Amino acid sequence: MIVHWLPLWFLVFSLFLPRIALLIAWFDRDLVHFHLGTGLIPPLLALLVPRILILFLIYQDQGFSIWFLIHAVALLLVWGGGGHQVSRRGRQYDG
Repeated sequence: MIVHWLPLWFLVFSLFLPRIALLIAWFDRDLVHFHLGTGLIPPLLALLVPRILILFLIYQDQGFSIWFLIHAVALLLVWGGGGHQVSRRGRQYDG
């Protein structure tokens, strides 16, 4: 029987706000500490590369599941600049 430790709220919330989801999960002793331990590396990874840390947690919990694929696509979109395009059209100042 497979037991999944990551709750649904974490999987959904971490798609949109991964650092905040990891911060909330860090205070839940049974959730993240079970997978990562209590050292200094997990908080450092959560600050620098939170999506990779979340992928690692999902892989440890569920393996290659649909949630792993959804988060991998989100990682590629964020790192590929899918949500960071800035439009410079509009008003121009002659100031």
